[in-house]
Order: sequence, then structure tokens, then C-alpha cells
Amino acid sequence: MSTVPLPKVAFRDYARGEEASETRHEWLDGDVFAMAGGTPEHGALALAVGAHLLRLLSGKPCRPFPSDVRVRVAATGLATYPDAFVVCGKLEVDPEDANSVTNPKVIVEVLSASTESYDRGKKFAHYKQIVSLEHYVLVSSDRKYVEWFTRAPEADGAWIYRAATEGERVELTALQCALAVDDIYFDPLA
Repeated sequence: MSTVPLPKVAFRDYARGEEASETRHEWLDGDVFAMAGGTPEHGALALAVGAHLLRLLSGKPCRPFPSDVRVRVAATGLATYPDAFVVCGKLEVDPEDANSVTNPKVIVEVLSASTESYDRGKKFAHYKQIVSLEHYVLVSSDRKYVEWFTRAPEADGAWIYRAATEGERVELTALQCALAVDDIYFDPLA
């Protein structure tokens, strides 16, 4: 069986198509990939993180965004939808698409079995190229466990790994706040 390569899609055409699409897609180098739909647990965790960030950032010059807002990595071209992210200061957008944010300070991804390897590997490699990014947060969907990477203060490209579980906090020093793991995983229906 032979496969026919799909035609490349210009970024502007992709961005225009996303405005009308019910399905979200990633874009990289002209290739468009449908993003998997989330489970109820995935959605609840992403919303919990976003809600707690909104509360913690009240009065600060920072703003959290949900998963329906696109981020574009200027250095690599990747356009994607993190589960949540935070911008501090002036919002910067891609010159080709006013709906693609280019300066997140924090990016949050809720891990799932189908995306964990990508979120930890290739996607993080793209995210590392965002100059403004200082924290990358990974939230487990199958246990109370949050990992985060903090860009090292030196300009050598190193990232410092930390993890937190029940009763602990995720220290987001760039935002001068901390997320309580128990708050992220609190389930009023349990």
C-alpha cells in the first residue's frame, strides 16, 4: 500500500481554518495535525489549574489563558494549544496571526497516555525555544503528581526539574506564587 503525502498548508491558511474549525489542530512546517479530545478528568484538571492561577494572579500584571487560545513558537513555527498558559506584561502575538500568542511565561500541559511522550519530548523541545518561557508544568491525570521545569538563571539553556505530590506546592517563582497540589486535584463530586 502506498501513501500519498498531504499537501503543505501555509500558516496563514491554517490560522484562518482554525477560526472555523470545531477541532483544534497543531501546525508545524506546513503539516497540520488534529489534536486529541480530552477526557472529563483532563478537562477538569486543566480548568482547576487555570482557575487557581486566575485567583493567585489577581492584582499582578499576569493573565492566565485556557486551552482554546493558541501559542506559536517563533523560533520553530509550532502552533499549538497548551492546556493553560500565563502571560505577564504586554500580550505579544504572531505577526501572521493575531490569535497566536508568542510570549507565555508559564505553560501547563495535562498529561494523558496518548500525549505524554510528545509533551515531555518534542513539544517541550519546541517550548524551550520561547524566550519568555520560565516554567513548564506537567500535571498527571492518573495520580496526584505535578512536575515542573524552571529555566535556569544562567543563559546556558538548562532547566531545573522539580516534582510535587499530595500536601506539597508547585513553586512558580517567575509568577511569585505557588499552586497547591491538593487544590488542583480537589474533586467536589468525589
